[in-house]
Amino acid sequence: MDRTDKKILTLLQNNGRISNQELADEVSLSPSPCLRRVNQLEKGGFIEKYVALLNPEKINLHLSGFLFVGLDKHTPQKMKNFEANVKKIPEVMECYLITGQSADYVLKVIVSDMQHYQKFLLERITQMEGVTSVHTSFVLQKIVDKTMYSLEFA
Repeated sequence: MDRTDKKILTLLQNNGRISNQELADEVSLSPSPCLRRVNQLEKGGFIEKYVALLNPEKINLHLSGFLFVGLDKHTPQKMKNFEANVKKIPEVMECYLITGQSADYVLKVIVSDMQHYQKFLLERITQMEGVTSVHTSFVLQKIVDKTMYSLEFA
């Protein structure tokens, strides 16, 4: 990956709808070589997908939280089951297997309000086989919320 590829990736992270012509102009290439580079970056797995980022407030999702979830056993099958089930829950935006905490997983969730959260917690999370503990921290204010990765050291 050279400097031009990094610039292409940075521009696409900032605006996934930029036209190929505009992108080519920004990186000082003609459109055909620029498109070839983008296609190579896609094929190489550098670009996973293109998305539209929605404003959660506009779609009535006002409450975000981080759930720290503990399991009763750490067998591969229990963990696979938990992971497969959590992937099906629309309120779960991110899920990570973690270390250094009393929990095994941390989930980022977003719901409309506290009533929605309570239903989500009692009917989805605590009903999952093997879940023994759930501790939630709610977001009071977003300080940093970005989707762009730094390519400075890539």
